[in-house]
Parts: sequence; C-alpha cells; structure tokens
Amino acid sequence: MYNNFQEFYNTLPLVIIAAGILISITVEMYSKKSENFLSWFSIVIFLASGFYSLLTLDNRSVVLQNMLVTGGYVNIFYFIFTFSAAMICFLSIDYLKKYDTYFGEYYILMQTSVLGMMLMAGAKDLFMIFLGLEVMSVSFYVLAGINRKRLTATESALKYFLLGAFTTGFVVYGIALIYGTAQSTSFDVITSKFGELSGNLLFITGVILFLIGFSFKIAAFPFHMWVPDVYQGAPSTVAGLFSTAGKVAAFSAIIVSLFVLFTSGAMKIITPYLSVISVLSMFFGSIVAIAQTNIKRMLAYSSISHAGYLLIGLAASNSEGIAGIIFYLAAYSFMNLGAFGIVCIVEGKEETNLELDSYRGLGSRQPMLAALLSLFMFSLAGIPPFAGFFGKYYIFIAAIEANLTWLAILGVLSSVISVYFYLRLVVLMYFHDSSEQFEITKSNSGLVAVFISAIFVVLLGILPGSLLNLITSYL
Repeated sequence: MYNNFQEFYNTLPLVIIAAGILISITVEMYSKKSENFLSWFSIVIFLASGFYSLLTLDNRSVVLQNMLVTGGYVNIFYFIFTFSAAMICFLSIDYLKKYDTYFGEYYILMQTSVLGMMLMAGAKDLFMIFLGLEVMSVSFYVLAGINRKRLTATESALKYFLLGAFTTGFVVYGIALIYGTAQSTSFDVITSKFGELSGNLLFITGVILFLIGFSFKIAAFPFHMWVPDVYQGAPSTVAGLFSTAGKVAAFSAIIVSLFVLFTSGAMKIITPYLSVISVLSMFFGSIVAIAQTNIKRMLAYSSISHAGYLLIGLAASNSEGIAGIIFYLAAYSFMNLGAFGIVCIVEGKEETNLELDSYRGLGSRQPMLAALLSLFMFSLAGIPPFAGFFGKYYIFIAAIEANLTWLAILGVLSSVISVYFYLRLVVLMYFHDSSEQFEITKSNSGLVAVFISAIFVVLLGILPGSLLNLITSYL
C-alpha cells in the first residue's frame, strides 16, 4: 500500500496536468465564461505541477510497469515544460483578445501538449516516447491553425501536419528496427544487450532513423523546412511554445532514449551524423537569419542555429555534454519566451508590426520594452554575463573534452555570425528614428511573463554553476 501511495506522489506532476485537462473540458462544455477561468486555471496547474516537480527531485522511481521514470533530471524537464507553458498562458490572455479569436480548446490543447512532453521526458520504453510524441504533435498541429480567421494560420498548420506525419514515419520505422533486433522496446533490455547490438547494422539503422525523425522536431537542418512558415503563420504565442517547450521535449526524448550511448561513450557510432547536421544547422540558421525582415522568421532561423549548438552536446556524447544541453535548454527557453513575449505585445491586429522596421525608435517610444528585448537579444547572441553565454560555453567545453575541438571552433564562428542579426535589432531600436507611429496595446499579464523570463536569464548568467551542479548531481 505504501508503495502505491509513493508511486502516486511521484507521478503527481503528470496527474495534476491530466486532472486539469478533464476539469478544463468540463468547464468549457458547461460554462459560457470559460475564457477568463481557463487562462488562469491553466497557469495555476502548470505552476503547481512545475514547482512540485522541483520539490520532488530526489523521489526517483520507475512506475507504470517499468514504462515511466520519475525524479532526477526528468523532473527538471517537467519544470521547463510547465513553466514555459505558464508563461505562454500569461502572454495569451491579452493576445487572444487582440485578435478576438478565443477558442475554448486553446488552453486544453496546450495542457494536452504539455502532458505529451512529460511522457516523452520520463519514458522508459520506446512506445511511451511514441505515445508522448503523438499527443504533443497532434496538439501542436491544431494549435498552429487555431486562429481560423487567418489563411496563413491554416496554411502553416497544414504544412506542419503533412511534414510532421511524414517524419513520424521515420520514428516508427526506427522503433520497428530497434525492436526487431533487440526483441524489446524497453530501454533496460536494449541497454543490457547493447554490446552485441552495436555491431548489428539493422540496429544502427534503426537508431539513425529514430534520430532523423526527432531531427525534424528539434528543427535541425535539413529537416527544418517547416519552421519559418509555421512560426510566421501560427499565432505568436503558439510559435513561442513550439520554439521553447516543444524543442526541449524533443531533446529530452533523444537524451532519455539514448542515455546509455551517451554515458558509455558508445555514441561514437553516430557522432559523424550528429556532427554534420550540427554544423549545417548552425551556419544555415545564422546566415539565412541575416536576410530576414520579419522578426518571427528571424527567430525561426535563430531556432535552427540553436538546434545546431545543442547537437554539439549530443555529438560530444559525454555526461558534460548532457548536463550542458539541459542547462542550455533551460536558458534558451527563458530567452526565447522573453523575445516572443515582446513580439506578442508589440504585434498589432492583422499581423502588423512584425517587420524589423517596426522596431525602429522603440528605445525612445517604449524604453522598458526595448531594454528587455535587448537583454534577450544579447543572451541569444551568447554575450556574457547572460544565460546564453554559459549555455554555449558548457556545450563547447564538452566538445573539447570529447576531442571535437573543431566542432567547438565552428560553433564559435557561427555565434560570431549570429551576433550581427541579433544586434541589428538593438541598433534599430536605439539608433534609428521611427519610420511609423503605432500604438502598442498594454498587456500587464504579458509583461509579467517577460519580466519573469528576464529575471531567469540574468540569474542563470550570474549563478550558472548552481543549476549546472543540480543537473550534474541527478545524471
């Protein structure tokens, strides 16, 4: 009986979200005032689940017939997912009013997508990863086109769905080959047989197909085709969710499924694949972002380059690389949440104020927004003493320790290129006069999300060791 209660307490972060989904559906069915209730209710359950996850980091266990892990670094992922979703909910309150496009399923789908992410991060079995992936992906496809009044949103949702369904096939084929060679989908069994499996061509092919499927989810080159159009067409709040929690979930699935390969050094088999797509992602994202005039497309290509930096940590295939990835994902989530938060606040009706020229002179018109956006741009560029700098630093150190110094050097070169398009926005805000005058709708709830994100970006820059030590102690 005690063990049953303990298992329940350990899975409480997921139970809270699942219960929240059922309550939200009931409220949406029977209440005409669900718009105001569901936004704040979602924030409460996300924060409750996230902070409970942090409080129970030490409660490690394997539950649900050896299918799900709780505690440790898995709970750190839980916190990133739920906290990111809570900030998106803060941004959504006024953003949805701006477009007059409140649909009850918006918050329900967001809760469902987070539940899928949590299943992926805690998976102990390949089928659990696939279940979590599908729950998250289907929610994302609908969220991308949630604003049915805009053709661009419908177009982005259709592109995302078609490409997503295609790449899910890679994941399924990869799982099929892994199962065919290992005779099991359990990570424990695959780990115990890894010595003999590592020489099996079908097994290695299965692992590579699995990675190709998730390369789409993390927006790595050449599986990035959906990113610019979907980010631009989807509501800005939804694009913010895709680029933060969605990316973290995909990386968490790769880490938990291939953890034994990382910690045993056996990852060398697929290091060439990871190294090549890392370099291509970094440089493609950084170079093409320079040519963008739309801020959402610029952030989309920025997301591709950051996927490249994170892949350096995977290519390093050591515990330092995994710790660096988790730190980087936390830092990147707060940086990008803040950047998309300000985009949501500045954006006008009918998708106006999304061009970079709209930010000319913002420093004199809205000094607080300009200062916060500058902080996020500096951090995304990797300029010290902000969180983005230390994220890249830990990743590059892990690569050097894995004798991949050349990869770290290319990462630094890509970072230098990216400084241009990040700082270009800062220059436009402070050193150019406004070309057009427009009114920015006040959003107190949106500012709360931006301020909280900024605080985390600064804190992780000042005290990076505290989070890294926490992550390392639970690997």
